[in-house]
Amino acid sequence: MSGIQQIIAVTLLNLRSIPQRLGASLVAIVGVAAVVGVFAGVLSMSSGFQKTMLAAGAADTVVILRAGATGELASAVSNEQIQIISTSPGVRKRDGVPEVSGELYVVVDVAKKSTNESANVPLRGVQSGAFGIRANMSIIEGRRFDEGKNELLVGRSAQRQFKGLEVGNTIPFGPTEWSIVGIFEDDGSASESELWADVRVVQATYRRGNSYQVVRAKLESPESIDRLTAALEDDPRIDVDVINERDFYSQQSEAMTNIINYVGYPLTILMSIGAIFGALNTMYSSISARGKEIATLRAIGFRPLSILVSVVIESGVLALIGGLVGGGLAWLFLNGFTVSTLNAASFSQVVFDFAVSGELIMQGLWAAVLIGLVGGLFPAIRAVRIPVSTALREL
Repeated sequence: MSGIQQIIAVTLLNLRSIPQRLGASLVAIVGVAAVVGVFAGVLSMSSGFQKTMLAAGAADTVVILRAGATGELASAVSNEQIQIISTSPGVRKRDGVPEVSGELYVVVDVAKKSTNESANVPLRGVQSGAFGIRANMSIIEGRRFDEGKNELLVGRSAQRQFKGLEVGNTIPFGPTEWSIVGIFEDDGSASESELWADVRVVQATYRRGNSYQVVRAKLESPESIDRLTAALEDDPRIDVDVINERDFYSQQSEAMTNIINYVGYPLTILMSIGAIFGALNTMYSSISARGKEIATLRAIGFRPLSILVSVVIESGVLALIGGLVGGGLAWLFLNGFTVSTLNAASFSQVVFDFAVSGELIMQGLWAAVLIGLVGGLFPAIRAVRIPVSTALREL
């Protein structure tokens, strides 16, 4: 019998005997399932947050901030500068009107449904051009706000997470009451975490004069960003940074994503170490229970290497089962689960869904197999190093 045939024969024998060692095997499976479940659960937060942020970005849309500003709250743009941007080359026009929106971003307090505690929610004042710039935006209930009135459009995600944001309700922000007249969705993007109102009303309510913080502009094509940037850099009346919208949201999500990853990977590593010890104990118990069987196989001519490989494969299979269980449970209970968290870049809440992707589960399965192979290696070495005569005599 060749070495490969011996490995297959011993591996099948080991796997068929797992029901006889079900208790010990379940310890290893549950340990690995916990590792993969936590890994997928924690990192699905990062994946979901990134997905939500990047969904708001379009290749043919730019975000224009004051030069050097790291975000909307740190930026300031005048009405005169918006006029310059509107007439610059590369900006798309619809029916002769530039698709540009000067916007103002403030943070308001709204109570969470889950905790009844106040949280920072972004209130965005927009010009009429904002609706054409967000190509995926649609009103799903009610209507748009009327210009000049204290009326709000509420993002679908915000309406689900925070109290009192139903159409027909009024809510106090600043010195005035605001009427909620509509709910919008925007393909699951970060915009759905926001409240929208007429920028002129927001300026008056929060005493911002005629100032804005950010300008969004639709480009004639994604390549037009170079023409627009060059034109604005050459104009001495304006000093701004022009950023592709996708790049802007990628930068905004980086801090939170890093925090989640810095917590998720070390936690997974610590739990993996525990799972490896669980696999070690399981395989050592398995070897002890089958010491006579292994010794008999060696006595009738099975090579030590074949037995070693078969034991490692058995451990890997148990770990893979645990990984599939953990990944499956994470997908079943966490994928699409909606939460909100504070975006460090904007100091306001972003509502997002956990995203347990296939790629994330595959990473967890690779980790599970690695745990199983490492956990089975040392017991396998012990199994083939015990003298045959000693094993047969002791059992």
